[in-house]
Amino acid sequence: MRRFPLVLACSLLLLAPLARAADALLAPQVRATADGLIAAALDDELAMELVTSLTTEVGPRLAGTAQEARARDWAVARLTDLGFANVRVEPFEVPLWVRGDERAEILEPFPQPLAVTALGGSTSTGPKGVAGEIVAFPSLAALQAAPDGSLAGRIVFVDEPMTRTQDGSGYGVAVAKRRATAYEAERLGAVGALIRSVGTDSHRFPHTGQMRRLTEGQGGGVPTAALSAPDADQLRRALARADSVTVRLVLTPQLLPPSRSGNVVAEIPGREAPEDIVLAGAHLDAWDLGTGAVDDGAGVGIVVAAARLLKALPEAPRRTVRVVLFGAEEVGLVGAKAYAEQHAEALDRHVIAAESDFGAGRIWRFDTAVGPEALATTAAIRAVLHPLGIGPGSNTARGGPDLKYLREAGVPVAGLIQNGWDYFDLHHTPDDTLDKIDPAALAQNVAAYAAFLYLAAEVETDFRN
Repeated sequence: MRRFPLVLACSLLLLAPLARAADALLAPQVRATADGLIAAALDDELAMELVTSLTTEVGPRLAGTAQEARARDWAVARLTDLGFANVRVEPFEVPLWVRGDERAEILEPFPQPLAVTALGGSTSTGPKGVAGEIVAFPSLAALQAAPDGSLAGRIVFVDEPMTRTQDGSGYGVAVAKRRATAYEAERLGAVGALIRSVGTDSHRFPHTGQMRRLTEGQGGGVPTAALSAPDADQLRRALARADSVTVRLVLTPQLLPPSRSGNVVAEIPGREAPEDIVLAGAHLDAWDLGTGAVDDGAGVGIVVAAARLLKALPEAPRRTVRVVLFGAEEVGLVGAKAYAEQHAEALDRHVIAAESDFGAGRIWRFDTAVGPEALATTAAIRAVLHPLGIGPGSNTARGGPDLKYLREAGVPVAGLIQNGWDYFDLHHTPDDTLDKIDPAALAQNVAAYAAFLYLAAEVETDFRN
């Protein structure tokens, strides 16, 4: 633990000369404009107004539903009113999964209800539900080690916790059980499955979330639900006090024929190189339990408000700034894949991309994934962001979930990394509501995105080199 400050100090010392040299890359007027954007953003209330409007006037917006369609209509109207060019919906189809009844209870030996929610893509138990003896596993790996057919007629319970981290790195490990438990339980002959919610809170709010991506196949797996953390604790205590615990699980979701979704796109055309695109993304859909404020109404507000500040400049940046509000992210990055396919021939003109999809906490780190010759420019950008409390990161950025296919196609990405210490307390729960957003923190995000987008669009750097 004592070595970390020393390593960080050495890294900062190595970066300092690069930052000083890189800062010289920005013409004084360019630097002054970026600083002015930051100052304007910190006093701007548009992002908060947009999140308030989206979560109040639309609310939950599950992919493929009428609510998501209303969100697209809302986005088109707002982006048009704000003066963006080329505002449009780029449609695609998405399989439609809708939630039904969901409840669970311990039948024996300690009868009582349990707080559960169906996982996205779960199959149905039918209205009468299923009942079975609980067999608990401490991890997904332990479940995967069980022999085929060994749990016939039983209900699986994977009681694997998630580690709280500032950068959300605990999620990648914890989410594996959400994606795989239903299918492993099916292999074992179980009639249902429960998992400890993929979250870090202790509230009685279970976390939903997608299992297998809808693009990877339909159906399959046993009916599966997430338990709230207190209910997972309760079930574990019951198992410790009894030789056998029997649970009834009722889930009645439906997988319906494909429905329409779409990505909403808007632009600020570049003044000199309009064919070059700097992309700012967020996702428009949200799970149906809360109102999608932190996931990802905040991201929508941030990137739209940041781009609107660039729209208000006396002249547009050199390159085109494109805002993409992705549809159907939550059910498996369907909109992200559709965008990459629909724009495949133009991806080589996508200069760099960033996505805001980690809540509304303050940005504290700037990551990139660019070529070596572009590092001086990204160091200069980082120097501009530094007064906002944003420190140096790595050059191994992921860019955000919806940028997966762009990144894999070679598009450079940046990560403006937010403080996600409490993000997974709220993620995919009924507690994802507007009151959880701090307007000052949201404004800091807008300031960082406005400066980043402007500088990336104004400089001549090829971020691929």
